Amino acid sequence: MSTSDPFDGTLAGGRRPALVLIDLMRAYFTEGSPLLLPSRDCLDSAARVLAAARRHGVPVVHTRVAYGPDGADGGLFLRKVPALRMLLDGGGPLGELMPEVAPADGEQVVVKQYPSAFFATPLASSLRARGVDTVVLAGVSTSGCVRASTLDALQHGFVPLVVREAVGDRTPETQEANLFDIQAKCGEVVGEATALRYLAEER
Repeated sequence: MSTSDPFDGTLAGGRRPALVLIDLMRAYFTEGSPLLLPSRDCLDSAARVLAAARRHGVPVVHTRVAYGPDGADGGLFLRKVPALRMLLDGGGPLGELMPEVAPADGEQVVVKQYPSAFFATPLASSLRARGVDTVVLAGVSTSGCVRASTLDALQHGFVPLVVREAVGDRTPETQEANLFDIQAKCGEVVGEATALRYLAEER
């Protein structure tokens, strides 16, 4: 019987990356919000990764969550996570993207209703139209929308690189457990310094 690790495969970033910033909205960084994260560190890291992507001409996509006034487009997800009802009718200020990572002119913004940035959105087709083969992922939360987007990126044929410092979750234990499983099963977890070097590569 083999003693090798069945989850020891690795994926290498390709030559045509895009940066996907997932749900870096005020709802996760505003005091009093039920979705408030314990730290802003992931936002600071994501801002540095974003600056590098822009500096080196790497395409950038932002996502945010928003629902119609009655929440019908949120289906069972809204029932499972009632805190998301704050994002009904667009969510007001809490539904806005943080100024540190605000979209620049020409950067795509994908509005989604479910965890994955790919589910029921044009993200996969728009990335393919640009010839993208790799997605660098940053945002929140690691156990929810980041993990779901990583898995769907893999299933759509994009190499997913999750930037460890640029993703965040509600507890350190949840963060580490999900990064462990992402690395084992559906993506590559890379440090910020590695991501910055990758984005700076000549193409």
